Amino acid sequence: MKIGFLGPKGTFTEMAARGLFEKGDFLPFRTIPSCMDAVATEEVRVAVVPIENAIEGSVNMTLDYLIHKQRLPIIGGITVPIEQHLLMNPDYQGSKIEKIVSHPHAIAQCHEFLQNYYPNTEWEYMNSTGAAAEYVKNHPELAIAAIANERAAQEYGLKMAHTNIHDFENNGTSFVVLSKEPLDVSYEGANFTEDKTTLMVTLPSDYSGALHQVLSAFAWRKLNLKKIESRPTKTGLGNYFFIIDVEGAMDDVLIPGVVSEVEALGCGVEILGSYPCYTMAKNKAKSF
Repeated sequence: MKIGFLGPKGTFTEMAARGLFEKGDFLPFRTIPSCMDAVATEEVRVAVVPIENAIEGSVNMTLDYLIHKQRLPIIGGITVPIEQHLLMNPDYQGSKIEKIVSHPHAIAQCHEFLQNYYPNTEWEYMNSTGAAAEYVKNHPELAIAAIANERAAQEYGLKMAHTNIHDFENNGTSFVVLSKEPLDVSYEGANFTEDKTTLMVTLPSDYSGALHQVLSAFAWRKLNLKKIESRPTKTGLGNYFFIIDVEGAMDDVLIPGVVSEVEALGCGVEILGSYPCYTMAKNKAKSF
């Protein structure tokens, strides 16, 4: 099976993909949209993309592209522990770092370190931490460093100038598995944590108290909400939809009952996926 992931090699997304799938043909893509498009065109069977970080919150690129461009079912999820390091090209002969490159989330996760050690150093955003490490590898003449993981250091032959530079210890990123059609997939490489169902709810514009009543539909059925988040519908200021994660798998009674009740309020409801979620242990993340 062909598995797409946000690349190039050495990204946390590759770690997530290999943590879920022990076997497969892993294909890197430079951007989240291109990775998702590859599923739609059947270049790959599934795609693994980041969706939320414990420090920086949701990956808006993933959510927005999933909702507005490529509506693909979510069929699985995995949380990977994140350890960021400052990587340099061992062939660089200088003594000063003039620019630090990485994904925007990775740079934000290391804000305190950067303020303390490199307060005047320029930042440059890249599509992924792996792309940043690859860039440093390919430019040994430049006074640059990348924020990336240990796998990227090994993949591109970089030295770790500083280790564990992230601001918070309990840093982790959640990734989702997307497929054009629901698949019965056996995830063999990670530890199961829970089942989750994700819904998208759009409120009517002229219904006072609609959000309260939407949440009440879950509450009186004793359905636990793991997350509720608003995102703009891109149709005008003040127009939002809500992404709601519900603890538990899709059943025949409770969640369909919620959908019927919420639709009766005039809301739009769409189930984006009902899927198993996994975690990767830190020691396993280091083994990749």
